Amino acid sequence: MFARKLQVELAGPAGARPCPLKALDSFAMRSFTGESRFDDTLPVGDGRLEAGARVPLEPLRAAMEDWFRRKSYLQPGETVTIEEARDADR
Repeated sequence: MFARKLQVELAGPAGARPCPLKALDSFAMRSFTGESRFDDTLPVGDGRLEAGARVPLEPLRAAMEDWFRRKSYLQPGETVTIEEARDADR
C-alpha cells in the first residue's frame, strides 16, 4: 500500500528480534488519535511496517520506543531500530 517498507526490530544485549505485530498495531492505533505525522503507517507483520514517504524515521523510532516502554513491550536494555527494507526483504 505504501511506498516504503520498513524493518522494525527490538535490539538489546541478547540480540535483535522482530518487533511483534501486537506492539506495532498498538502504536498504529494510538497514533490515529495522537500524532498525525504517523498516520501513514501500516503494520503488516512481525517486524514489518509500511509507511508513506513523509514519515520521518528518527521521530517515528523515538515515538515507538517511548510508547513500547510505557506498554512494557520492550525488555530492560532494549531499544527500537528501524531500517528501510532491502529489496530481498520486501
